[in-house]
Parts: sequence; structure tokens; C-alpha cells
Amino acid sequence: MVIYNYVFIGLLILLAIGFALLPLLIVRVIAPRKNSLAKGDTYECGVKTYGETWVRFRIQYYIYAIMFVVFDIETVFLYPWAVSYAGLGAFALVEMVVFLAILFVGLGYAWAKGVLRWV
Repeated sequence: MVIYNYVFIGLLILLAIGFALLPLLIVRVIAPRKNSLAKGDTYECGVKTYGETWVRFRIQYYIYAIMFVVFDIETVFLYPWAVSYAGLGAFALVEMVVFLAILFVGLGYAWAKGVLRWV
């Protein structure tokens, strides 16, 4: 019957879990342990903070970072398209022009709103 298929899947799941846990267990057994106060301390670039550690950042910095990520991802989509463009034809060119037009409209909107000013 089909019970053998489920046994195979169960064994595959157990193998996958074992494959993930085995290195963790080996490291737990073999790794040297030297506990100290410095290891238990919170790591913040190696420098102890003075005064208030929670500082509010302007939302503009986050929006600036998101804009960078959007245009960085745009290059990720644009590069493979440019490499394989020879066999894609005119429809692919129109698609890419529409894609870039949407991105440039978004860039123009962000520029008009003053998001790209670093203050």
C-alpha cells in the first residue's frame, strides 16, 4: 500500500532534524567553556555607554534606508534581465520600461516630499 511512502517521508524528516541538531550537539560537547564577566556583558560595539542608551532616531533615516533597499533590489532585477535580453524580444523591453517608470515615479515622489534630504 502507500504506507511505505509515509515511512520514507518520516525517515526523511528525522534525518533532516538530525542533520540540523547533530552539529549543535557536537559543539556543545567539544567546545571549550570559559565563563567570565566580560562574556556575560551586553555587547555594544565594545564601548561602554554613558548616559541614556535609548536614542530616538528620526523616521527619515529609516525611509532613506528603505529607499536604498528598493533601488538596490531594482538592480538585482535589472542585471539578469540585461544579461538575457537578447532572447526575450520587444515585450521584455516594454516590461522593463514600465518597471523603471514605476521606480522613477516613486523616486520623484520621494524627492518631492523631501525624503532624500539627509538632515
